[in-house]
Amino acid sequence: MFRKKVYHNYKSVRRTEPTQYMVLGFLAIIFLGGILLSLPVSSNDGTYTPFLNALFTSTSATCVTGLIVYDTFTHWSIFGRTVIICLIQIGGLGFMTFAGLISMLMRKGSGLKERMLMAQSLNLFDMSDVRRMVKTILVGTFSFEGAAALVLSVRFIPDYGFWGGLGRGVFISISAFCNAGFDLMGDTAPFSSLTNYSGDFVVNFTVMALIFVGGLGFFVWSEIATVRDFRKMSLFSKLVLTVSFAVLILGAVCFFIFEYDNPETISGRPLREKILASFFQSVTARTAGFNTVDLGGMKDITTVMMCMLMFVGGSSGSTAGGVKVGTVAVAVCAVLSALKGESNVTFMKRRFSNDTVLQAFALVSVSFAVIVICSLVMSGVEGLPFIDCLFEVTSAFCTVGVTVGITSTLSPFSLCMLMVLMYLGRVGLMTASYALFMRKTQVSNKIRYPETKMIIG
Repeated sequence: MFRKKVYHNYKSVRRTEPTQYMVLGFLAIIFLGGILLSLPVSSNDGTYTPFLNALFTSTSATCVTGLIVYDTFTHWSIFGRTVIICLIQIGGLGFMTFAGLISMLMRKGSGLKERMLMAQSLNLFDMSDVRRMVKTILVGTFSFEGAAALVLSVRFIPDYGFWGGLGRGVFISISAFCNAGFDLMGDTAPFSSLTNYSGDFVVNFTVMALIFVGGLGFFVWSEIATVRDFRKMSLFSKLVLTVSFAVLILGAVCFFIFEYDNPETISGRPLREKILASFFQSVTARTAGFNTVDLGGMKDITTVMMCMLMFVGGSSGSTAGGVKVGTVAVAVCAVLSALKGESNVTFMKRRFSNDTVLQAFALVSVSFAVIVICSLVMSGVEGLPFIDCLFEVTSAFCTVGVTVGITSTLSPFSLCMLMVLMYLGRVGLMTASYALFMRKTQVSNKIRYPETKMIIG
């Protein structure tokens, strides 16, 4: 009897699908990080950190979000910060990418199951390109992070000394590229992020470049490096680049107009600094979590606009969050086609499949519903304004990390809810639901019911 049970459990593990590996793998990393961060060696004062707060920090780092209950510099020791930055790097690139790296370092061949896992993790259609893509990702990542770390370190060393500047430069470059939003600037004022460098062109441009490049996605990088000609790129890369630049500029213009006369954000600053701050907030709202102005002082209309930017997010297969640029673009194209009475959904003379349109609408609709419902629940539980809760929930679910300053004041219930949202946002709502309902879906897909018509409009 015992042998049969062990054999059954072994067979169940062998049947685990790639999506389930991803879901369980991220959970394992989060809990391991939570255990390490709760140890006395991880805190500056050498005491145990409450496990819930340590787990929240681990979830935020692994899901490359940036929401925190403790200031990273003042609370965590060098060991704790090392754990956090390792979680950010693993979470940003995906643990399957690191599995591929270990496999290559050990010079082991990739089996079919390993290639399936990495392809699923990287959102690739062709498994034959997995190893080449992993190499491209790792070389590109460490090149971008290394170059940015050098630039930021040179800028920070005069302010913090050699080791302080170097540590901040390396930490922020990894955090920015992985779109995490963690920083080590809390020595001047806890939770201050990059507000002391709001007018510094070098810091702003370097961090914005890291965030934007990290949010484009690994597949887009590869095409930019190999194809180079925009006209010859795939529809996916064209769509991502076009929408990303359009949203970036639109967000900056809206922030500049809405906050121009707001004394709590950019009013009273030189015109150059206002423009720089507007672009920085537009970039970081897409998924990064840094800020150079006090976001708690924004007008309500700007807060809603920032929520919209967070909802869109970055590109699929990137370190970014949100429902993704491609998903929103497909949904918008579908709406425009429906309004024009067209049966096909197209973009740049290419037609999207019905399955793609259905998945895009499902993801946008469910994500919007989750954000609104959780915001209402948090507002009721915490007694906070709905607009603040909407901002916080959107930031968590879209793995952005910007905050209006209420994270550290939330109850354990709200913290747990934000952890679940960050996790779902990182592994993907569709991935998590498929992993949970996989067997039922496989059965239901074989059943075909009679077609019927419904009156719409």
